[in-house]
Amino acid sequence: MDSTLIIDKSVIILVVFAVTMLMAMYSTWAERKVAAWLQDRIGPNRAGPLGLFQPLADGLKLFSKEEFEPNTPNRFLFFVGPAIAMSTALMTSAVIPWGDKFHLFGRDIILQATDINVALLYIFAILSVGVYGIMIGGWASNNKFSLMGAVRAASQMVSYEVAMGLSVIALLMMTGTLSLREISLQQSGMNWNVFYQPLSFLIFLICAFAETNRTPFDLAECESELIGGYHTEYSSMKMGFYLFAEYANMFISSTILAVLFFGGYNYPGMAWAVENWGVNLANVIGIAVLFIKICGFIFFYMWVRWTIPRFRYDQLMHLGWRILIPLSIANIIVTGIVILRHDIAVYLGM
Repeated sequence: MDSTLIIDKSVIILVVFAVTMLMAMYSTWAERKVAAWLQDRIGPNRAGPLGLFQPLADGLKLFSKEEFEPNTPNRFLFFVGPAIAMSTALMTSAVIPWGDKFHLFGRDIILQATDINVALLYIFAILSVGVYGIMIGGWASNNKFSLMGAVRAASQMVSYEVAMGLSVIALLMMTGTLSLREISLQQSGMNWNVFYQPLSFLIFLICAFAETNRTPFDLAECESELIGGYHTEYSSMKMGFYLFAEYANMFISSTILAVLFFGGYNYPGMAWAVENWGVNLANVIGIAVLFIKICGFIFFYMWVRWTIPRFRYDQLMHLGWRILIPLSIANIIVTGIVILRHDIAVYLGM
């Protein structure tokens, strides 16, 4: 591999890692500000202007807190759980196209860590591994509340991954590719997939809430029943990793929603901007547009959390298995019929 390509990819990976951590950190600040706004309160306002230094203060507090360990025979797994949760949250960002390309130093730099033709399969594979971080942490804690939270999380994620995967199949039938970059390129201008697959988008959005353990699907850590759920026995930065992983997952899932259904970095007039303003400025605007879409989804996550009450567990399972999965299958059938009719019409020259 060319050394310049290795340097380019290394820089992109570091930047994406830093941005993901920064977004996760300041999502904690935004969460409290949105909650305060919805409840007619002020929110964090002591640490820095508008409380902007509050996430730094929280991080310093977590680093300086004393480490507590339960009396568990699985001490190694107790440490591994948060590491898996945080690692899988960051790994999914590798296949996301954050923009088209920059032209620097006489060459084109693709704004993506890696472009693989099975990117969506990669994301679902990482999602399936991410649940082990919660399961291992809850089981190794040697606490019945933690174990119950881990069991809830495992069954919830497995259930909603089925509906999420089925919802994407209809989109793949339409786009004909698993590459996120190709899917983004097909949505130039306002040719967004959400207009063609609104049901897929709705099912994927609901499942994204369940996969990130966000309200109204936070049954794995509901404080009123399970104290703190799977991370009850965790303290210091091990608990911080679990909390950061949740917000990192929220950021990444918002990015995937924007890329799959809302055009990603594309915006109306992007081709004109490339021609008249140059590829670099046009793609800076594209990155800004992508982050505006991401922030919109993050705000929606927070809005739902402070508006809708938590489901009962039987309602959670009923929604996943008896409503979302049949809807996903019906959507696949309808999409297949529409594509087949279009292909027949093209073949007959109609």
